[in-house]
Amino acid sequence: MLQVESRCEVADNSGAKVAYIIRVYGGSTRRGGFTRKTAGIGDKVLISVKKSLPGADIKDGDKHKAVVVRTAKSTRRKDGSYVKFDSSAVVLINDDGNPKGTRIFGPVARELRERKYMKIVSLAPEVV
Repeated sequence: MLQVESRCEVADNSGAKVAYIIRVYGGSTRRGGFTRKTAGIGDKVLISVKKSLPGADIKDGDKHKAVVVRTAKSTRRKDGSYVKFDSSAVVLINDDGNPKGTRIFGPVARELRERKYMKIVSLAPEVV
C-alpha cells in the first residue's frame, strides 16, 4: 500500500527512475482509523519525478499520472492467496491509460488485467 509522500521506483523506460506520490486518485481509507488514502495495485496516482535519466524527455520535478503495478505490502486475492513484491513500483501513463514508455521492467500483478490496463500487462515480461 502506497500513500501520499511515498517514494517508489518507476518500472518503465520513460526516463524517470524514482517517483514521489503526491496524490492518490483511487484507493481507500480505514474506517475509524488512519484516514489517509492508500493506493493498492491498479490504483491511479499523481507522482512527481525525483530522479530521472540525463537527456530524457521526463525531467526532475515533472508531474505525471501513474498506475501502481507492484507493492511491497501483501495484497489478498479472491482465492485467499496473497501476493507481495520486493519493492513498490509505478508505471507512467497518458490520460487514456496507455503507458508512456515502450518497455516494462520486472513482474506486474494480475490485478491490472481486471482494471483494464491490458497494454501494461502485454508489455510486462512476467505477470504474477
